[in-house]
Amino acid sequence: MDRLNDSVATEFLLLALSCSREKKLFLILICSFLYIGVIFGNLFILSLVIFDSHFHSLMYFLLANLSLIDMGLSSTTVPKIITDLINEYQLISFQSCMIQLCFIHIIEGVEMVLLIAMAFDRCTAIYKPLHYLKIMNPKICVLFVITGWVTGLIHAMSQFLFVKNLPFCGPNKVGSFYCDFPKIIKLACTNGDKPEFIVTANSGFMTMATFFLLIFSFLFILVTVWKHSSGDLSKAFVTLSSHITVVFLFFTPCVIFWPSPPPSLDKNLFVIDFAITPFLNPAIYTLRNEDIKVTIKRLYKKISYSRFC
Repeated sequence: MDRLNDSVATEFLLLALSCSREKKLFLILICSFLYIGVIFGNLFILSLVIFDSHFHSLMYFLLANLSLIDMGLSSTTVPKIITDLINEYQLISFQSCMIQLCFIHIIEGVEMVLLIAMAFDRCTAIYKPLHYLKIMNPKICVLFVITGWVTGLIHAMSQFLFVKNLPFCGPNKVGSFYCDFPKIIKLACTNGDKPEFIVTANSGFMTMATFFLLIFSFLFILVTVWKHSSGDLSKAFVTLSSHITVVFLFFTPCVIFWPSPPPSLDKNLFVIDFAITPFLNPAIYTLRNEDIKVTIKRLYKKISYSRFC
């Protein structure tokens, strides 16, 4: 990737980092705290799924992959932001920008498929409980994960191959904390809005299709439970509460502010997408999952017992 195209611009300036010293210090502290929480929280879930036999099930296999994806999503941007804030270095090379773009869209594509897989898992558990293990077998779960990575790669590469051939002959100022396809395309020396429309439509279609598919799955579960439990939906809400919360955290900013957020909200949405949501995901699944809460209590008792012994 020594020369991705014949553009004049070889680097981009991230303007969103231009703020007062007090704001920079605040952002450094907030981003550092959230990133540490993302890493340790998701590593905790990964450790439980890998080393605790109580979590060697298909649902937790998907949850572990979601935790891995959340760490990857934060790691593509947050460490770079913290480093830039500390060093006051706001430039990113064209190659690094393209790599960051691809990783972000690959990971987001994988996460969308994983959220669909987890919704399918819940649908199967409620609608076909006697056939759950037969339907949600290990091969199906591995297939979901592979499908997620393939989908993410196709989604990211289709946009990357389109963007890398655009001419960047003048402006190189990106009004954001990080590189993103719509913002980079605005800097291309092209006539009309066709390139921006193509990339925005690509991401928008994938996001909207996934969101409405998940909404449909939630409604399907609620209707199924309502029919078989004389209107009592408490079981369904308990089962779905964690997943619904994570889905709305992930998709709400995308749906509300599609195709692009107002400049005044762009910084706040960055923190939500890449720091707060990956930080909250392990907390949500931990606090709303009885198996994980029981395990935490058991670990706490072991630690307390070892101290007094």
